[in-house]
This record gives sequence, structure tokens and C-alpha cells, in this order.
Amino acid sequence: MCFFNAQNKRAFDLANRYGRRSDIVEMAREIIEEQKVQKAFLHPDCMIVTENEQLQTARWGLIPFWVREAAQAESIRKMTANAKSETAFTLPSFREPVKKRRCLIPSTAFYEYHHEGKEAIPYQIHLPDTEIFSLAGIYDEWRHPETKETLKTFSILTVPANELCMHIHNGGRNAGRMPAILTIEDEERWLDPDLKADEIKGLLKPYKSSLMKAQALEKDFLRSA
Repeated sequence: MCFFNAQNKRAFDLANRYGRRSDIVEMAREIIEEQKVQKAFLHPDCMIVTENEQLQTARWGLIPFWVREAAQAESIRKMTANAKSETAFTLPSFREPVKKRRCLIPSTAFYEYHHEGKEAIPYQIHLPDTEIFSLAGIYDEWRHPETKETLKTFSILTVPANELCMHIHNGGRNAGRMPAILTIEDEERWLDPDLKADEIKGLLKPYKSSLMKAQALEKDFLRSA
């Protein structure tokens, strides 16, 4: 999963949905709303929800706090748009954030490619009964060694695909995966800093296919979005 949207929602809409304040984020919304679809390979700034009372902004592609060099940070972030839930507790980049720094990524839809021979057809996948839903994420804060800027970055956790997403996401290196989607009832629980490892793992599961809808799009939709 390399694309999602919801970031073009106004900050106060997201703040109302999650019971957060938006005064800081609202000042930056023009930057965040430039793209209709957020694309991982561009490392965009996105809105995330943490335990903080304010909506937050973070850059897609997690840089672990322990990285010392800018070149290493740039190399790592190319590989951390997504984090497999099965290995997040053991890989150095993710094991601290998944235990202590979890977040919600607001989304109205996400996108996957379906492969038919040499053709790759983009699909939009959404929850028809939930306009804005939450992807399970983790974040970290990294300090640039030269500029001293503190950068907040995030990854989206993935799980084995349900029946619907398994059919669609049938190609590429990480076929058969989908983002971990949280129910509304589990959102604040996901953010609880006291949650134990087994409880965290229990929230990382495929979402029900029956609660999702998928629609094929024009082949160049994601290139032009």
C-alpha cells in the first residue's frame, strides 16, 4: 500500500472526527492539501493523530530516533513507508515505536494495484459506512545532525490481506497485504501508552471484507492525482 487519501480534508474536520484541536495544523493545511492522494515515494507531510490533544503533522517514511547520519536517514526512509505487523516488534526501526509511539492515520480510501498480465489496474478501497477511518501507524522523532531540526515521521502497519484485498493486491514484492484498519471503538485504545505487546498485536488484524468496497479506476489515475 503506497497511496492513501483523507489529507485533503480540512484540519478542523479531522479534529472534530477525532476529538482533537487543530489550531497548529490549520496553519499548515495549504501544504498538506496540495495533493488529493498521498504517495509514499514522495514522503509527503500528512496529518496523524497521537495521544496529544493536538492534531499532528508527520512525514511518511519513518526515520528511527537512533539514526546518526543524514545519508543513512534518507536510505532508511525509502524502506519504511510500511511496516509488517508480524515483524514490527523485532526489527530495530520499528520495535520501539510500536511499543511506545503509536498513531492513527486518517483516511477516506486507500489504493492498490491489481495485476492482469502486463497491466496494472489501480483500485480505490474504502469503507462505505465510515467516511474517515483510521490506519494503524507508528511514529518516531529524529534530529537532523546538521540542521538540528527535529523531524516527526511515520509508517503504516500492514497485515495479511482479507479476501477482497487478496484478490486486488496480487502482484509486486508485497502482494497479499493490506493496511491495518482500526475500528472506531479501538482507535483510542491503540493510542494508549500502557497497552501491552499482546494487546497491541491483538488489534493488528485484517479488516472484514464485508465492510469494504473496491472500485477499479482509470490506469493513469494515481499518476495524475
